[in-house]
Amino acid sequence: MVAAGNSGVGVRMEGAVITEWKDIPMELLLRIVPLVDDRTAIVASGVCCGWRDAICFGLTQLSLSWCRKNMNNLVLSLAPKFTRLQTLILRQEYPQLEDNAVEAIANFCHDIQELDLSKSFKLSDHSLYALARGCPNITKLNISGCTSFSDGALEYLTNFCQKLKILNLCGCVKAATDRALQAIGRNCKMLQSLNLGWCDNVGDIGVMSLAYGCPDLKCLDLCGCVRITGIPWIRCLVGI
Repeated sequence: MVAAGNSGVGVRMEGAVITEWKDIPMELLLRIVPLVDDRTAIVASGVCCGWRDAICFGLTQLSLSWCRKNMNNLVLSLAPKFTRLQTLILRQEYPQLEDNAVEAIANFCHDIQELDLSKSFKLSDHSLYALARGCPNITKLNISGCTSFSDGALEYLTNFCQKLKILNLCGCVKAATDRALQAIGRNCKMLQSLNLGWCDNVGDIGVMSLAYGCPDLKCLDLCGCVRITGIPWIRCLVGI
């Protein structure tokens, strides 16, 4: 639609001739942004200030799961620019993310609603503390496989992120305990789906806390939760 400036050819649009990338009006750029893939959006943000501003303003969803290395540095560089992100997928084949990247997300991306940090083995409790303070509007959080998180940090997170509807704690053995589930039942009244697969520190007390505290809970995965006896709380889960 737009010819390169060096070609000497322009495109007339509503009385204006577009001959350079920088001449493309903001409203047109905002229409283009949702049509490009994530890698292209990142590259395009460096074309010129117009593209950068449009992408930073218009991009609300981003996945970096294609990044096989240097994801941490990429997040550090993008977080201050892509401040309107609502969905951010950082799923990894092997651990790359570190706490400073999550802290950058928390510092700049306050509109985040869906965040996937699965398989982030390098992350510590500092990441959950940062998210609690900076991203209180999270409704969907996937921290499956994040084995270093503690139940104290998860409890702290639920004190601030009370809009959670979908939470994946699969494999979070240290974080998913009865203490943490009691906090979830106390704070996350909107919770609809919870994955506790292979969290063998979960017991009857924790599940009963969910049953009493999360009236909207519809999906609960307890696969591999060997400490649950089933009898004391089964009546509480009728209707889930």
